[in-house]
Amino acid sequence: MINDLRLKKIYAKLKQENLDGLLLSSPANISYLTDYLSRDSYLVVSPKGNIYITDSRYIEEAKIQLKGRATIKRINGSLFKTIALACSELGLDRVGFEERYLAFAEYQKISGYLDKDITLVPTHSLVEQLRQIKDEEELKKIKKAVSITLKAFKFIQGFIAPGIKEIEVAAELERFIRYHGGRTSAFELIVASGPNAAYPHHITSGKRLQNHEPLLIDMGVDYAGYKSDLTRTFFLDKITPLVRKVYNTVKEAQERALRQIKPGVVVSKIDAAARQYIAQKGYGGFFGHNLGHGVGLETHEPPSISAKENNTVERGMVFTVEPGIYLPGRFGVRLEDMVLVTQRGASLISGVID
Repeated sequence: MINDLRLKKIYAKLKQENLDGLLLSSPANISYLTDYLSRDSYLVVSPKGNIYITDSRYIEEAKIQLKGRATIKRINGSLFKTIALACSELGLDRVGFEERYLAFAEYQKISGYLDKDITLVPTHSLVEQLRQIKDEEELKKIKKAVSITLKAFKFIQGFIAPGIKEIEVAAELERFIRYHGGRTSAFELIVASGPNAAYPHHITSGKRLQNHEPLLIDMGVDYAGYKSDLTRTFFLDKITPLVRKVYNTVKEAQERALRQIKPGVVVSKIDAAARQYIAQKGYGGFFGHNLGHGVGLETHEPPSISAKENNTVERGMVFTVEPGIYLPGRFGVRLEDMVLVTQRGASLISGVID
């Protein structure tokens, strides 16, 4: 069912922007406003009414899920003409569209079908701004996704051994996710051993695991549309002094960042807490990516936890904290956890298995 509170918030934003309605093409944003997993559909929202536009594959399902809350319009012929007619039926004059998601060619086609008195206005992140603060229903789904992920990590410790291929580890994790309630993995799993772990987004390969090599696993679960994203670094047999030093550095960097998190803190300060410590230990040139990112309906969504982000942390945000050190040709270590910002600070969502 369409979420009335979320719609009221977006209506208020439309009023602020002097818009009569908003055309949504982002699946995540549509799913957020409808509480219904959107696929290949569009949504026109307006205080005058809401029209969900889809094709024959989803029309009957949408009628059930959105009954009484939105008009369901089946694409008949041209999708772009159908969208234009929906705007006309609602009597809209200024219609916002998501400039990040609507292709220019699509914009031109819709514009060609619109009445002359209807104007399309580019907008940026109107819904994404709302999505940064998670409500209780969202948190339940995120926590369930995290719980399945943590159980998968615990399970895989009994499977990994020298001689097993990275792709075999990934396959076992995928199977575990499905058997334990996950809809699917949140993204293509990263299983990287030894030198491969020095590539932050290594493509899982046929390389066999070996003793004395770190094994980095970055994985997430999609549960009812909401995602998790965690990384753990495992070890086969003994840990070399260098690997231990790097691991401890990453762990301390993460802990320093976590201690900075609380409402009102500038995001760049959180990034700096981890990045500066890693630099002090002599590995500043081996940590290149952002410290973290928001997680929810998308694996990567606002806020970005980076050195360039000057916005402040707000209560209800959910994001990752994932420092890493990557030594080319040797190995890499990354630790990634998910936190919920509370009034007191950072609550580690990924700290306990339910």
